[in-house]
This record gives sequence, structure tokens and C-alpha cells, in this order.
Amino acid sequence: MTQIGIIGGSGLDNPDILSDAQDLDVTTQYGTPSSMLKSGKIEGKEVVILARHGRAHTVPPTFVNYRANIKALQEVGCDMILATTACGSLREKIDRGHLVILDQFIDFTRRRDVSFYEEFPSHGAVHTGMADPFDAKLRKLLTQGCQSLNITHHTKGTVITIEGSRFSTRAESKMFRQWGADVINMSVAPECLLANEAGIPYAAVAMSTDYDCWKEDEAPVTWDEILKVFQGNVEKVVALLRETIKNID
Repeated sequence: MTQIGIIGGSGLDNPDILSDAQDLDVTTQYGTPSSMLKSGKIEGKEVVILARHGRAHTVPPTFVNYRANIKALQEVGCDMILATTACGSLREKIDRGHLVILDQFIDFTRRRDVSFYEEFPSHGAVHTGMADPFDAKLRKLLTQGCQSLNITHHTKGTVITIEGSRFSTRAESKMFRQWGADVINMSVAPECLLANEAGIPYAAVAMSTDYDCWKEDEAPVTWDEILKVFQGNVEKVVALLRETIKNID
């Protein structure tokens, strides 16, 4: 039976989202995940939810145990992952509250474990292909869900993941735009690449909450602003997850 993993933030570990909800306490060879897993059903499908930064959002981006998070979902039987993330927009057309179905990432982190392999196995080196890191089938279902629900969305976008927890300087923000990034966050890498290395199809929907700081005709991003926009739109993301899960075979 298909089991769907969801990695998300505030509002996505609410037990009301799940029917028959129960906690799963999992420890992996890479340590414990950010939060206890919560299993149950959405639209009749088996689902396991993990709060990326902990249920009280106490784990900073750099110190999320991404390896344990992905491995824990794999060990309880998840064979696909849907992730949600807040992001800053690097493009005028991606306004606050818009959703972006990510198709590429740029990893600009510096201090994170980016592979399960600390040494290669005796049968040879392991180098995982990453040309198209987000699963095409899941991305299509997310896009169709946005269309069905009349949610303003962008069918593709490149996210650049920075280390955090600080925000960008204006110079960095403008540089990221020149590199071709469309949105910016602190969590998709190495989460996405580890899912690929583990062989788990992964897709992510990003909600634009701000314009980072490249846009000089308005004030730079603040955490309070991010929370305000995210909390005002979290039901939109939950509705999209329900619609997407409903249509997974």
C-alpha cells in the first residue's frame, strides 16, 4: 500500500489534518528526526507527517537532522515525499501568497551533511544523478491540484537554499537573481538531494511570503512578516495537499 510522507512546518502537524492519528517514535542510524512522526490518513490514503523544524519550530535550519528525517520516513515505509516550505520571492511576478511548484534547486548551504555515504561501499562509488531532482509525476499532481482549487501558482521555479538563519544581504539577493534563482529558502537542500539519494520520489511546493531584500522599493523581509503571510495562507497549502493526495494512485 502506498504511504505518503509529508515534510512541513507550522500548521502541518495539526492532528485535525489526519484521521486515526497516532505518534510514531523513530530513531535511525543517523539519529532522531526533528520531531516525532505522526501517522494517519488523508483522503483515505496512509500518510506520515514530519515537522521539519520540530513541532514548536525550535530547530534552526542549519541544525535540522535532514538525514534522520529522510531515513525515518523511509524506515516507516514512505515511498514518496511531499514537502512544503515558505520562501522569499526573487521575481516580481511571484507575489506574496503565490505557490511555486519547484523544479530545480541551487544548494548554497555550507555546514550540512549532504549524503548518507560517509564512505563508499566496497562494491564502488555512489554518485546520485541530480539533473531533475523533483519528481515529475508528483509535480504534475501538485500543479493539477492548484488548477482544480483555483490557487494562484507557478508551474516551475528554481529555489536557492541558503544556510541561514540570517536573511540575505542585498548584494547576495541580487546575485541570486542573476544566477537564475526564482525563490529563496533555508531548507530544500539537502532535503531534496537526500531523498533522491535514498530513492524516494520528492516534490515540494513553496509559498512566497516576501520579496527577500532585492526589491528596494519596500522594506527588507522580517520573520514577523513571513509568519503573518504564512499563517494567512496555510489553509491553502493544506487544501492543496489534500487534493494532491486524493489523486495519488
